[in-house]
Amino acid sequence: MHVAVIGTGYVGLVMGAGLAHSGHDVVCADIDEGKVARLMRGEIPIYEPGLEPLVKENVTQGRLTFTTDVSAAAKEADVIFIAVGTPPGEDGSADLRHVLAVAETIGRAMDREKVVVTKSTVPVGTARRVREVIQSFTDHPVHVCSNPEFLKEGAAVEDFLKPDRVVIGVDSEYATRVLTDLFAPFLRTGHDILVMDVASAEITKYAANAMLATRISFMNLMARICDAVGADVDMVRRGIGSDSRIGSTFLFPGVGYGGSCFPKDVKALIRTSRDLGVRPSIFEAVEEVNDAQKRFILERVVERFGEDLSGRSFAVWGLSFKPNTDDMREAPSLVTIEGLLRRGARVVAHDPAAMDEARRILGDRIEYVEVNYDALDGASALLIHTEWHPYRRPDFERIASALAEPVIIDGRNLYPPESMRARGLEYVSVGRPAVIDKKA
Repeated sequence: MHVAVIGTGYVGLVMGAGLAHSGHDVVCADIDEGKVARLMRGEIPIYEPGLEPLVKENVTQGRLTFTTDVSAAAKEADVIFIAVGTPPGEDGSADLRHVLAVAETIGRAMDREKVVVTKSTVPVGTARRVREVIQSFTDHPVHVCSNPEFLKEGAAVEDFLKPDRVVIGVDSEYATRVLTDLFAPFLRTGHDILVMDVASAEITKYAANAMLATRISFMNLMARICDAVGADVDMVRRGIGSDSRIGSTFLFPGVGYGGSCFPKDVKALIRTSRDLGVRPSIFEAVEEVNDAQKRFILERVVERFGEDLSGRSFAVWGLSFKPNTDDMREAPSLVTIEGLLRRGARVVAHDPAAMDEARRILGDRIEYVEVNYDALDGASALLIHTEWHPYRRPDFERIASALAEPVIIDGRNLYPPESMRARGLEYVSVGRPAVIDKKA
């Protein structure tokens, strides 16, 4: 099958490579000439484990190509996926300008019956608007469907090649046959293709992300309560996670969620609910708790060292919003860093993948080191934002000797408090009793 994927961002590139891997002829189109040129040279613009070899293999085999000619890509394809960005507007609603611009390009390029699929996360009713735009430029039959993505950054390739489920919202039997055939190779292990109406598919993506975001904010609020009463949130997490009705996933407390999906999708769902006259009280609370939780590490620094941080240096381990990605969109580390800089502190940071992205966002306002231990020299504290594997079992003696004061503020609960106490380290984590230096 000839497939066009319009948009070579995180979703489009993973999807294009994945579909090519199953034997389809795929062209990924993007108007960003620089990005396409890099892809044609074999350079992957994002960090995602397993993506680079997957792209290179399918380019070498001739199944995956890249172009800036969106119209030609749409004209040649049997199935066209729209995977362009839908950034939030000032009111939180999804900005559909790019999606509708692609729809116009498709409409002008139509020369026969085609299936057009919205892959971008879009509000209910977007497929209808896409269809109206396309049909205003052509008389050829068009089937506009929805296929929301459920990719986890850091595990996106695995998620696409071996999905838990594939959701397709369709408007015809023809589209059902085409999309079922397209995705069948990825579901040989018995997982389902869930076929539903287009509106239900569109809302499913928002519902899934809102539920996961709710679990994170719920657990972070419980961690705050545990802080207040001296309880251990790890014990609470295990106590409720063992309930089969609840389960243990997405119940780890931390410094809040970030990235390209949860913040944007919760905001969009709030806006959609208000537009529909439905009070989004749960989603508003989820967002409020998350915004507060992102300030956790900064609050602990100020409690420990005071408001004036002039002359102090702080080591930051982890810049990306989660491990196995270089994505810093809405990353909690940015809240901490900006707060430290405003108070006069020096910040020295390390991240296994997000250093280039951090330089793009923060420039030379902070310092960067290639070895995580080099950030510690003379620092007042080590601040951990991302649970990268190299941070999970570090050399604590080296940490203690390099720091000006043996203080670790851990936003991801990587270490057992009692172990930190035995090592003579002052240790603060999320929702667990702190190991405090009584002399401080």
